[in-house]
Amino acid sequence: MTSTLTDAADRIRVAKDFSEVPGPRNRDEGPNSGQQFLEELLAPAFKNALDAKADLWIDLDGTEGYATSFLESAFGGLARRYSPETVLSILRFKSDEEPYLVEEIRTYIREATDK
Repeated sequence: MTSTLTDAADRIRVAKDFSEVPGPRNRDEGPNSGQQFLEELLAPAFKNALDAKADLWIDLDGTEGYATSFLESAFGGLARRYSPETVLSILRFKSDEEPYLVEEIRTYIREATDK
């Protein structure tokens, strides 16, 4: 059975669970950074989903927008911790407000390298 956002137990709603105003790449650059999102929310939820062999839904709607540096830091950072293939096999995305973000994030994941 394929999970959907409405019935997903494993879900992060960025605007509700993290911030309506996602910030810069790193913690030292300002609040609500991609690094903070990765370390405090995304990585722990991803590990739980991976261990459970479940999808992890990321709802991107409801924010004031995303800096590319935030997205690369969070999702590229996750792919550097695991692998692009592993991350892409677990993460699912919802973005009705800015649908192009989904492919942008997948690109950051696929192109993630050790930095």
